[in-house]
Amino acid sequence: MGRQDLQRLGVVAAGVLTTLIIPLAIQFSGPGQASRAVSAVADWPRYGGPTGDRYSPLEQITPANVARLQEVWRVETGDGGLQTNPLIVGRTLYAYTADQKVIALDASTGRRLWTFDSGVAGAQPARGMSLWRSGVETRLFAGVGDRMWALDLKTGRPIKEFGEDGAVDLRQGLGNDPELNATFLTTPGVVYRNLVIVGFRTSESRPAAPGALRAYNVRTGKIAWTFHFIPRPGQYGHDTWPADAWKTAGGANNWAGMALDAERGIVFAPTGSAVDDFYGADRPGDNLFANSLVAIDAASGRRLWHFQGVHHDIWDRDFPSPPQLLTVTHQGRRIDAVAQTSKQGFVYLFERETGRPLFPIEERVVAASTVPGEVAARTQPFPTAPEPFARQRLTAEGLSDRSPAINAWARRAFAALMNGPQFTPFSVDRQTVLFPGFDGGAEWGGAASDRRGVIYVNSNDIAWLGGLSSNSGEISWGESIYRSQCAVCHGSDRRGAPPEFPSLLGVGDRLSASRIGAILDHGGGRMPAFPAIKGDERRELIAWLTGATGQNREVASAGLRQASTYGFTGYRKFTDPDGYPAVAPPWGTLNAIDMNSGRYLWRVPLGEYPALAAQGVPTTGTENYGGPVVTAGGVLFIGATIHDRLFRAFDRRNGRLLWQAPLPYAGVATPATYMVDGRQYVVIAASGARDQAGPQGSAYVAFALPGR
Repeated sequence: MGRQDLQRLGVVAAGVLTTLIIPLAIQFSGPGQASRAVSAVADWPRYGGPTGDRYSPLEQITPANVARLQEVWRVETGDGGLQTNPLIVGRTLYAYTADQKVIALDASTGRRLWTFDSGVAGAQPARGMSLWRSGVETRLFAGVGDRMWALDLKTGRPIKEFGEDGAVDLRQGLGNDPELNATFLTTPGVVYRNLVIVGFRTSESRPAAPGALRAYNVRTGKIAWTFHFIPRPGQYGHDTWPADAWKTAGGANNWAGMALDAERGIVFAPTGSAVDDFYGADRPGDNLFANSLVAIDAASGRRLWHFQGVHHDIWDRDFPSPPQLLTVTHQGRRIDAVAQTSKQGFVYLFERETGRPLFPIEERVVAASTVPGEVAARTQPFPTAPEPFARQRLTAEGLSDRSPAINAWARRAFAALMNGPQFTPFSVDRQTVLFPGFDGGAEWGGAASDRRGVIYVNSNDIAWLGGLSSNSGEISWGESIYRSQCAVCHGSDRRGAPPEFPSLLGVGDRLSASRIGAILDHGGGRMPAFPAIKGDERRELIAWLTGATGQNREVASAGLRQASTYGFTGYRKFTDPDGYPAVAPPWGTLNAIDMNSGRYLWRVPLGEYPALAAQGVPTTGTENYGGPVVTAGGVLFIGATIHDRLFRAFDRRNGRLLWQAPLPYAGVATPATYMVDGRQYVVIAASGARDQAGPQGSAYVAFALPGR
C-alpha cells in the first residue's frame, strides 16, 4: 500500500505515516468535564447537551415512571420550519422562533422573557446556538441570515463591541467576492476558550462559497484563524484538485456542526460535498477536504488528521451530522475515540488523537462512470464493522409487498431502473437507484451515545432516484440559469419532488415575481438563498419561470451562468402509486450499536403511517428528521417521525417503546432535557414544514412528571 492510499484514509498526521488498521476500544470521558461541576448536570448549555453527545446525566425520569409524563407547557412560534435544539441555562431556555427571532423563555413555564429581532426574517434552518462563559461574563452566539450575533443572556441585546454593532458578516473573509456567497449558520459552532468556531451552509450549485472553518474571538469578533476545506497552493490536499480550482470551487463546507474535545483542544469537523454535487468533470481528483472528517487544533487551526468518507463525491453523500466523542473498551484497553455516522448507513470509528481507524476500513474497487467527461474514483472506503445501519442495495425481493398489485407495479418500475451496489454512478437519461436515499441513513439530527460506549442513531431506509441529462442545445438565458441553479432540487422538468422539493410548474400562477425574488434573496427551508442571481440574470430567470417574455439567447452567449455539460435531473423518491415507499419496510429505524464490539444491541422500526396502522399494517417506520437524546435514567427520547407526529420514549437497554404522546406538529428536531427546582423536563421543537399534509405551524412543547 502506497503513501497515496494512506493519504486517502487521512492517516498522514504531523508528517508521519501511521498504521492503517488498528484494534478497537471506547466509552466517553467527555470533553469539558470540568465545566460539568458547575450547573451542567441540570442544564443543557450547548447544542447536543452538557458535553455535546446528546447524553444527560439526569435520572429522575426512568423506564418505571416515564409513562406518567404529561405536557406542562407549550409555546407557539408561527408558521415555518423549526429544528432548534434549545439551550437551557439555570431557569432560562434560549431558542429560535420559526422566523428566526431569538427568544428567552422561563424554562419551567414557557413564559417569554425577551425577544431579539435582527430585522431579518430568517428562512434557513436554525438548529441551535452557542454559549460562552468566563467567570461572570456570558455571551450567546446566534446565527440569523448571513450574520452571527453576540447577545447578552439577560436582555437579548446585541453586544456592540463584537464585530460590527454586535454581529459578524459570515460572507466576508473567504477569499472570493462576498456578494456571491450564500453563507448561513444553520448549525451552531463550538466554543473553545475565547474562540467561537463555526462553519456554514452554502449553495449546492455554482457559484457557492468555498468551505472553511473560522474561529472568531468571542469578545471582538475578529477572525483568529481560518481552515480552508478547499486547500490553497502549498496546503495539504491541494494536489487532489485541479491547480486553480481553489479560486472558483465551492462547497466542501461544514454545515452539520462539529464536536469538541476541550481537554485535548481538538475540534472534529465533518464536511459536505463539493459543487456541483452530481457532476464533477471540472474537479477531477479526490477533492480533499470534501466529504471528510477533519481533526483540527482548536487553538491554531492546524490540521491534525483527516479521513475522507467519499472520494470525488458525485452522489451528495455529505457527512450529515456532528460526530460523537466516546470511550470504548477493546482487548483490555480504554481508548478515547470519535465516531462519525454517514448517509450511507456506515459508522466510522477512530482514535481521537491520531485518526487511526479502530475497526478496519477497506478501500474497495467501485464502478466507473459512463458519463462523458466524468472520472469517478476507482475505490471507496468501507468500514468492516459495525455493519451498516441501513440497507445497502435494493433487489426485486426487497420491493414493497403491501399487496400483489403494488408488488407487481414495483417490479415493473424497478426493472426500468439502473441499480447497483453502493457508489454506483448516475447515468445519462436513465434513473439510478440510490439506497439508502439522499436523506440517509443518518441525517442532520445526529446520534446520541451513553457512558457504556453505545451509539443510538435513527435512520431513513428508503430508496431515492437520480440521474443526469445533457444541457446541450439552444435554450434561453433564463432556462440556462434554471438548469445551473435550480434543477438540482426542482428537476430539469420543474416537477420537483413534493413536499420536500416543490413543483415549479405554474409557479407564476401561485407567486408574484416579487415573492419569487424574495425567496431567491432569503431562501426557505431546504432552499438556500441565491445572492449571485441578480440584475439581468434574476429578471431572466423569473421571466422564464413565470412564462413572461425573456431574452432568447444561446447558453454560450449568456456568459456568467452557463450550465454544466450534464445536469442533475432532480431528487425523486421511489414511491408506489399510493405515495408510500416502494421498498419493503422498515422505512425508518432506531438502532443501538455497541461500539466496544461493533455489534448491534437492538434495532426497532421508528414511526408509522396512521392510515396503514388503521388497516392493520404493522409498524412500518417512517422518514425521520431530528435525533435522539439518551439519559442516565435509562430512557431514550426522540420525535423525528414526520407522518405520525408522535414524541416517543424507549428503554435504552432493549429498544422497548415505553411511552408516546401526540405533538401539535411533527417533532423534526432533537429534544433537550434539563432540571429546574428539582423537576426534570423534556422539551422538543415541532413544526409542520416537512409534513405538508398535516397541520401547519410550529411550537416548543415541554413534558414533565406530574405532582412536583
